[in-house]
Formats: sequence, structure tokens, C-alpha cells
Amino acid sequence: MNARLKLETQGEGLREVMPAEDALSLRHWLARLARSDRLVVAPRGVRLKHELAAIAKRLDGRKAVLFPAPDGHAVPVVSGFFSRREWLAEAMGVANADVIAAYQRAVANPLPWREVAQPACQQVVHRESIDVRALLPVPTHSEHDSGAYITAGVIIARNPVTGVQNASIIRIQVHAPDRMACLMLPRDLFAFYKASAERGQPLPVAIVIGADPLTLLASQAILPIDTDELEVAGALHGQPLPVARCLTNEVRVPASAEIVIEGRILLEERASEGPFGEFPRYYSERAEREVIAVDAVTHRRDPIFHTIIPAEMEHLLLGAIPREATLLAHLRRTFPNVLDLHLSVGGTCRYHLFVKMRKQHEGQPKNVMLCAFGAHYDVKHVVIVDEDVDVHDPRQVEWAVATRFQAHRDLLVVPGAQGSILDPSTTVDGGPAGMSTKMGLDATKPLDCKDHVFTTVAIPGENEVDVQALLARGVDAETRTLLAL
Repeated sequence: MNARLKLETQGEGLREVMPAEDALSLRHWLARLARSDRLVVAPRGVRLKHELAAIAKRLDGRKAVLFPAPDGHAVPVVSGFFSRREWLAEAMGVANADVIAAYQRAVANPLPWREVAQPACQQVVHRESIDVRALLPVPTHSEHDSGAYITAGVIIARNPVTGVQNASIIRIQVHAPDRMACLMLPRDLFAFYKASAERGQPLPVAIVIGADPLTLLASQAILPIDTDELEVAGALHGQPLPVARCLTNEVRVPASAEIVIEGRILLEERASEGPFGEFPRYYSERAEREVIAVDAVTHRRDPIFHTIIPAEMEHLLLGAIPREATLLAHLRRTFPNVLDLHLSVGGTCRYHLFVKMRKQHEGQPKNVMLCAFGAHYDVKHVVIVDEDVDVHDPRQVEWAVATRFQAHRDLLVVPGAQGSILDPSTTVDGGPAGMSTKMGLDATKPLDCKDHVFTTVAIPGENEVDVQALLARGVDAETRTLLAL
């Protein structure tokens, strides 16, 4: 481990060893975690194949983990630095309950980025005889993964027609020294690729590894095409994001990033990719995928490689928070009486959506369900509950379904809709991957309920009881005598 990194992880003089521009960087956040005992340093030399991911998984949601010299590699790996919802709120500078509102404000008020010269991400440049796995410690995560994967790479591309950028995270398998197979879902990046292919040109891209936490969050926003996620990142930071032009193309990348891989998504070349353990906790199939040709690798001096352990909390939360914010804004545009929503962990923070609303008309919950299904194709099951139910507590949602839902009356089924191609249940009956049946459950009370049929049982004064004081009392002498203790 280099001296600078040692200072950061030991929590000594952390503010002093980092230059001012690093305030918008991954290492600034890691230093904060180190100071507050939320970063652990693994033994040197942990194996990149499975062992690194196994350790990170066991500590996921409790500690971020830094792996110095994995497999003897000069570049350390970090994982799990965003694996608690409270940590995301802290990075955003808001209370936990205000995360969605703060994210919505950033999406609604993007800040144009600011281009800088001599960025930290280009302190070291590799352009000849590139071997990605020799330069970077790319882990192999799950048991049946087909190889080493970049899982925390923010891929940035420009619309070949308008020039507006898009940032997202996709899985990338490093299968050759300067070739990487990638999975593009039918979103903005794929649209840019098709537009570039129509012009007979490969799509220039940059893969950013070790972006700051708020830029990672911004990359997951559900936005209209030609809306630049790096501008949302600037709004989350409260200042324009410093960016730099790539050396081999026109793509702009966060200037404080640890590592940038510059390349092109080729038109004709394909490579076998998968299986890979994905967020539903199942493996995706092997298939022929598009290929990124690597033109250059740039990085900071002493860079840090970030990997996300698939299907664990860092992976799930990075997708959940932006989706929740965007879905809530989408629903409220038509239904202002929608109060809150939550993508549950049990539903992989993608498929199961719980919505709290103040119902005004019978049948309105079904309209909200249809609106939610149209908002994002990943949404598979929607449960609508009343304002007295906490959508962040799965037990309360289940209670509402158990006591307020009747399938013959309150169930909505929408067959043959677009869903997630990573949902293995869509392929069981031999249909095309991603063809899904959506289901909505109206678990709200009827508006005309009489007497106390739907009155929730409560005991007067229960919320005023000082539980901690009672627990501290223990068993007194009189009771010991009574019980012959």
C-alpha cells in the first residue's frame, strides 16, 4: 500500500494529505469512512478470483473494505462504500428521510459541468500494448461467472446526433487484453449505439472506475434521453462537476475519477459474455454481445479500483434510490395524493414497488398501478397501501395485503408487458426473455368502511412509554424474593 493511501485508511491527517480538487472524489468519501471506523483494510494479497468478493459480501452493509495488493497487484480494490441507505443520505448531506426529495431536486435542477485542464484522472496514461487485466485488478465475483468483470464502471457516451452525453452502469467482461464484452439493455446507451451504427461508425465511450459516490448515484437516474447525468451529479454536489475531455475521443469524464478506460463499441465484432451473477441473485445466460475496443487507459497516480459485489446492498441501493426518486416524481405528476414509495430489498430493489397514497376514489389505486408499470419496465409487482402503512417496513405492507386485499376484487393482472430481461421467470414458458406479466395489489381500505371494521388496534399511551428506562430497571430485590431467585 502506498504511503498516501496508508494515511487515509489509518485515519491520520486525512484532510491534509488530499488536494482541494479531491473534495469531489471517491477517496474523499473513503477518508470519511475511515475516520468514522466504517472502512476495514483486508490482508494483503487476497485473491481476485472469488476470495475478494466473498470477504466484501460478508461485510456488505457493515463496513467498506479496502483490499491492498490483491493477487499482488499494485492497484488496491475497494467495495461496499455505499452499502447502507444512511451512508447515501450522509453523502448527499441530508437526513435519511429526505433522500428522495433531495435527489428529485437535483434531477429537476441540473448544473452544467465545468471542463478543466490537467485532471487527476489523466495523471498516468497508457496508449500502447494495452492489457486491461495487467493494468487493473479486475475481480471474478460469483462461482459460475464466465470471467473477470468490471461491475462499477460508469460508461459515458455522446449522442452522435445531438452530442448530449449519457452515463450509466453496465456489466463489462474483460475477455482479452484490449477487448471487453458488454451487456447493453434497451436504454439510452443502446439508442446511441444504434444511431452511431446507422452512420457506419463505432460508438466512442469512456468507462469510469472509481467515480465519486454522488456521480455513481446520478448515473442511475431514470431521465429522458439527451439528459446528461453528469449535470445531475453537479446538482447533487451543489456545484458544477469538474470534467475532462478524453484523450482519444470527445467524451467528457469526471476529472477526479480514479481510472478511465477509453474505447469504442465496435459495429460487427461480437464476443461470448456470461453467465454472470446478476441483481436478481441468479445467473444471466451466455450470449454473443457487443465488444468494446480499448484505445487508452488513464488513471491517477496510485489509483483505487472500485468493484460492486453483484446483488448485495451497494448494488441494490445504487439502483433503488434514483429509481424511487424518479418513480415518485412520475406518479405525483398525475396523482398528487401519492405520499411515498419504496422498492423493496426482497424485490431486488427493482421489481417490487410499494406505494403509499391517500386514496380519494375507489379504483384510483389501479390507475396508480398502471402508471407505475409504464414508468419503468423493471417494475413487476405493485402494492398500493393507505397512508397509515409504512412502505419501508415489509411487515406492515404484508399486513395490509393480508387484511385489506381480496384477489377477486383488488387484483390487477397485465399479461404480455415488457419486463426485465434479467428476470429468469420470464423464460420459463419458452417466451422471449423480458416478456413479463405485471401484477398489482390494491391493499387499501374501502372509503366507506363503517364502525371500527378497519380501525387499527392501538393502546392509548403506548407511544409515550419509556422503553429504555424500563429495560434498565432489571429485576429488583422484592421480585427476587417473590420468585425465590
